[in-house]
Order: sequence, then C-alpha cells, then structure tokens
Amino acid sequence: MAKPINERELVLGILMEVTEKGQYSHIVLREVLGKYQYLDKKERAFITRVTEGTLEHMIELDYILDRFSKVKVKKMKPVIRNILRSAVYQLKYMDTVPDSAVCNEAVKLAVKKGFAGLRGFVNGVLRSTAAGLDGVAYPKDPTERLSVQYSMPRWILELWLKSYDRQTVETMLREFQKEKPLMIRGRIGQEPDLQKTGIREKAGSECVPAETESLCRELESEGIHVTPHPYLSYAFYISGQDYLGRLKSFQEGRFSVQDASSMLVCEAAAPRTGDTVIDVCAAPGGKAVHMAEMLRGTGSVEARDLTAYKVGLIQENIDRSGLTNIRAAQMDARVVDAASVGKADIVIADLPCSGLGVLGKKTDLKYKTTKESISSLVELQREILSVAKTYVRPGGILMYSTCTINPAENMDNVHWFLEQNPEFSMKDIRENLCEELREDVKEQGCLQLLPGIHKSDGFFLACMRKER
Repeated sequence: MAKPINERELVLGILMEVTEKGQYSHIVLREVLGKYQYLDKKERAFITRVTEGTLEHMIELDYILDRFSKVKVKKMKPVIRNILRSAVYQLKYMDTVPDSAVCNEAVKLAVKKGFAGLRGFVNGVLRSTAAGLDGVAYPKDPTERLSVQYSMPRWILELWLKSYDRQTVETMLREFQKEKPLMIRGRIGQEPDLQKTGIREKAGSECVPAETESLCRELESEGIHVTPHPYLSYAFYISGQDYLGRLKSFQEGRFSVQDASSMLVCEAAAPRTGDTVIDVCAAPGGKAVHMAEMLRGTGSVEARDLTAYKVGLIQENIDRSGLTNIRAAQMDARVVDAASVGKADIVIADLPCSGLGVLGKKTDLKYKTTKESISSLVELQREILSVAKTYVRPGGILMYSTCTINPAENMDNVHWFLEQNPEFSMKDIRENLCEELREDVKEQGCLQLLPGIHKSDGFFLACMRKER
C-alpha cells in the first residue's frame, strides 16, 4: 500500500517553488514542515536534509548530471530536472539510502507527475550516475573548481577573492556546507526593581544562573542536547529537536532562535536602564526582544518594519516573550517619522542586505543575488541610514548591522556615513565583547564575523555615537 504522504514528493514540491517560482527555501520548507508536523521525526528530517542539500549543492549536482545525461540540465523539463537533482544528492551524500531505492523512487515520482514516457530516461541517467559518480573529474581552473565543488556562483567567489585570501574563502565555503546545530538565546533574567531606582546604570545582559540552568535541564529532559556557546553566557547550541513549537520552554518564551552574531548587536550597543530604543527594520524581532530583555523591564523598545506580515512576525515574538516594554509598529524605514526625531538613545539599523554571510542557512540566496542587486542594496542601506540617524539623540548610539561579508555593504557604508555625518564617530565596543573577539574589532567600533573563522554566521556590526 502506497504511503499517503511521500517525502520525496514533498521535497520536489519545495524545489519547484524555489527554483521555478522564486520562493525562498527557508520559508517554503518551514511552511511544509508546519503543515506536516505530524509526520515521523525521521521523515521530517529526510525532507529537510534532501531539500537543503539539493539546493546547497545544486551547481555541483548539475555539473555531475551534465556528464551522464545526453540532455543537458538546462534543457530538461523542470519536474524531471528537480527529481534528478534530488536523486543525485542522495546518491552522493546519503549513504544510508541504497542506490537502487534512489533510482526506483525517482522513476515512480516521474510517473506519478505525468512523465511516464521519461521513466527510461530517468532510470538510465541515475544508474549511469551511480556507477560513475566516483570518477567525475572537477574543473582544473582553481576558481571554477571552487565554484563547482562548493556550488557557489563564480561571480560571488571573484567578489570575495578581492577582499579575502583564497584560504579564507575556502574555509568559509566549507563552513557553509557543514551541518550545524541550532543556536538559541536564553531569556535574560528580569529585575523590575531597577525601574524604581531611577539610576542610570548599564542594564546588563547576564542570565540569572538559576534560570539558565533550569532552561538547560528542561531542554535536556525533552531529549535536546545543549552545548554552551563560547561568546555569550546565555547563548547555546541545541540539537536533537524536531518541531520547536512543541517544546514547552519555547512556547513560554524561555528561549529564542538567534545566532550569536545577532546577539552581539545588543551587547555592543550596551543599553542602560531606561533607554529608549528604536529598531527600524526589526522583523522577525530577535534583536528588539533581546534589547527589551536587556533593559530588564525598563525603558521602551519600538520594533518597526515595512509590511503587516513582518510586523505580525515581530508581534508573535513579543507575545511569546511576555515583555511589556516593547511594541511593534508598521513603518517605512525610508521615511522620517517626525515624532521620533532626536528621541532615541539607541537606534538599531539591521538593514536589508545580500545575505552572503548566512548562505549556510538560506542556501538559495546565492542563486538569487546578482551584482546589480547588491548595488541597489547599497543605495537602499544608505537611504535608510540617512533617515535612522535623525532619531538618535546627542550622546546616543546608531548600531548598523548586516548579515553579509561584502565590504561594499559594510565598511564602505560606514566610511561613507561618517564622511557625510561628522557629528557621528566610532564608539569603542571592545569592552562589551568577549576577549576572543576583541582583537578582531576594526576602527574601535566595527566587527566583521566570518563563517569558519568565527563561531557564528557571517555578520557585520558597527557602533557609532552621535557627539552633538
């Protein structure tokens, strides 16, 4: 009897949405896993691995297929192309799945999708690939070899090689393809009595030890493996989870999914008791909620974003956190909000970017990004920074951050901003970071994190103070 839900068919559906309709893989995959959360944990893990793996290795998979198929990948029908891609991924990277099963299931899926006439083609290509996979020769040109081996568009490699040496680039490429545990931020303990003192002191960011220990014990009791992160006392790696929404500690807001790099934005900003904070591009709200926690019930955080959908994501995280010193608002970061001018102690500008630092999590971004889109993003980033600066009061902080490793979107923007706005200067952030990161701080207030070099995503942050 055929299974009512076929994991490979779900994988194919996701691949079609991403490669043919331009949808984002992490969003489509999350929606599918949410819809079919009743599936066995192993089935859900299979869907996740084959989907993410096929997209992550797509250039390499196409290169391999072109060596065994008379019809080149670009000429194939989209459904057949994606069936073959996911099948070759299983042949090359999943030893637990027998080659015969991969071939047979791919043929069945092709027939089910209305391509019975191509069953022989699918079967022949996959059996030839399985037999000759170990003998595939990769390009001799060094950059082209990297492009195929790590499935990275050549133009991105050429862009990185202008700023980083080849060894660093290959280290990042390897890191992107590693399977990594999920990173979470434990809820920071609250001390509401601080609000009554009226004392302007650093709000702090350490978890109450008992709360941290309690969270770890609860996660471990639910079968989750927990490992501390070296940069922050409240950051942890977790693995062994299936559906986060089922975890009581997640439902209660005792932790949030967030990379350590993103947590460092609030650490570097060093909020003080009672601060007013505006996050101009906040969705899904991780940094804003983190900042509200660091304020320990004092001050206020306004988390803004452009669309009702994004504001809804922020509100979900606020509701789960239970915090009362934060609100979500729908606003366009490119348009000055007159009521906010000169009011904020801290403005967070974590702006839209190419995302080239998080390709290990959002694997399809490398296929969607173009040289032209990066140029447009730089213009947008500068436009938003020119608005965000107006909200900073004298003595206040502007935190600029991106999840990319492209200097044009990072240091180049900082230098441009400081030239255009002499009332701002770099603020030294070294004392707010762990010792391991202090030597990597540039110009006192800038930090570029690189995958594989640092224990985080690729990420950039800059802290600038308004002097007058």
